[in-house]
Amino acid sequence: MSAPVGYGVYIPYWRLDASDIRAVLGSAGGKGQRAVASYDEDSTTMAVEAARDALAAAPKNYAPEALYFVTTSPSYIDKTNAAAIHAALGLPAHVPAYDVGGACRSIAGVVDLVQACARPALVVTADLRSGLPGSADEATGGDGAACLLFGGGDDALVEVLASSSVTEEFLDRWRTPGSDVARVWEDRFGESAYQPLSRAAFTDALDKAGIGVADIDYLVVTGLHARAVKEFLRWSGVPGARAVDLVPRIGNTGTAAQGISLAHVLDRAEPGQIIVTVALADGVDAAVMRAAERVTAARDRRRRSVAELVDGPHRRLDYGTFLTWRGRLDREPPRRPNPPSPAAAPALRRREWKYGLTASRCGKCGTRHLPAARVCVHCRAHDHMTAERVADEQATVATYTVDRLAFTPSPPLIAAMIDYDRGGRAGVEITDAAPADIEIGTRVEMTFRRLYTAENGVHNYFWKARPVRQAGE
Repeated sequence: MSAPVGYGVYIPYWRLDASDIRAVLGSAGGKGQRAVASYDEDSTTMAVEAARDALAAAPKNYAPEALYFVTTSPSYIDKTNAAAIHAALGLPAHVPAYDVGGACRSIAGVVDLVQACARPALVVTADLRSGLPGSADEATGGDGAACLLFGGGDDALVEVLASSSVTEEFLDRWRTPGSDVARVWEDRFGESAYQPLSRAAFTDALDKAGIGVADIDYLVVTGLHARAVKEFLRWSGVPGARAVDLVPRIGNTGTAAQGISLAHVLDRAEPGQIIVTVALADGVDAAVMRAAERVTAARDRRRRSVAELVDGPHRRLDYGTFLTWRGRLDREPPRRPNPPSPAAAPALRRREWKYGLTASRCGKCGTRHLPAARVCVHCRAHDHMTAERVADEQATVATYTVDRLAFTPSPPLIAAMIDYDRGGRAGVEITDAAPADIEIGTRVEMTFRRLYTAENGVHNYFWKARPVRQAGE
């Protein structure tokens, strides 16, 4: 069976405090804060970032043979969103990419499938969770993404000791096609329905693994029914210090929640420690794992831990801006024509640059071209180019401007010319930053974003730059 050999996580830069919701609405809001995807982010762009994080720390010579994308908030219907992720990661054309969605439990099915297929694969999950103003979904939801790399047992980070699943049809949460808001049945009913299922799956998994509650070092319990999750944690008898709960800090990230929490555990677990995951979603899926020797080396390869992503540099977002970004507040648009829809043919011709941010370097004089070119601008050599991916390189701001007239859903627009560390200059838009955050010499890194969505519903994806921030900034 395939097993996790790597992992990655993406948490957006922005945070919304529950107290800001109460300040506007006078009630609701809950406690803590939630992670908020920027106006130029969606489930596809967040999935790209999580997968990039995972691949950057992957075992040597890791080569996935498939990509699966799981979400309940797809950017497209009747079009494979995983194809854009595939292109942004620069995966070979022979690697298939598939969407799986519709329900949070879909992630459990994909993991089961990938493990049984015994081939290297990327499993990426991402969700934007929201609801009507004042709802619990709005206050306690969260945006984020996670990626698990599956591969051969020699590089496995955990050994799966046992698993158990229980399925039962009951009406708890639902959303009909075309609606962007989920509806929920009465809380007490859902809590009572989940308890026998979660207890049965948990007990069965522990029995199969031959362990008791006292042997559990980390317990990850996820689900969109907060009361059911809380009651199961109380019943389980596992001390609270061993339970992982990121909801107060980033919100409930739906399909991505278990992956993010598991990654958080893998960042801390020592070889031999027991990890149990329980997911409540239209049934219950439980798994018992033992951390392998390679878990320590895997986290040493990571650039940022999950704790650093959760508690690291971020910026508070006011409630009015949050409602605007979510399309709940209909504000006057910019007084200028909307940008044109991206055309299919040019996007296909330039896909290596548009999605993969691939440049070319002259084999004769070494000049790098962004975007890629066939003829060298320096020595005029023809077709002596080598493709080079620049999406994972850092760069330095050479010059910039703050444009208060250009079209952007979140003005003002910051445009910059940046110089890449290994050569080449490109003009890009700056994101996740205010004008005061940028100056000549600012270090930036690339991030896959949505420039805008045209009136015909076409998303124009491309790369932007964001400041490289250290802890405490």
